[in-house]
Amino acid sequence: MYYTAFYKSPIGSLEIKSDEKHVTSINFIDDNKNQKENSKGVKVLSQCKKELDEYFHGDRTSFNVPYKLYGTPFQEEVWGKLGGIPYGRTKSYKDIAQKIGSTKLSRAVGQTNSLNPIAIIVPCHRVIGSNGNLTGYAGGLERKKWLLEFELKVKQPKLF
Repeated sequence: MYYTAFYKSPIGSLEIKSDEKHVTSINFIDDNKNQKENSKGVKVLSQCKKELDEYFHGDRTSFNVPYKLYGTPFQEEVWGKLGGIPYGRTKSYKDIAQKIGSTKLSRAVGQTNSLNPIAIIVPCHRVIGSNGNLTGYAGGLERKKWLLEFELKVKQPKLF
């Protein structure tokens, strides 16, 4: 059985889906007014919402909530590499392709990145173009820019 919860973030509503033990997707949605939540008592969804709260308050830089990615072996390898991008930092599609074994895979990495089913926790927002430009993000470039600027701000030491 699958469960659904909703989370209001500073950059829009998120729909979170899970099975009994793992988050299986987190996606930005336009409106959840007509959708029903069936997450009562599902610990993994409560943990996910708590960790998202901590992230958006600047108190969390990595996630512990268990999640499960479903894709081809190549997709799962790319998504796995995204978790290695440090908080507040970026890597290019070419960098990820190189880690997989060939810079010729940059386009395939980009396509796979756009299919990431678990936004924010699997940090596809930290992948940018080789020239430093922000490129596609399923949640929209404004959200990608916000997330990158937010992480950079949180990462900076507080002077006072």
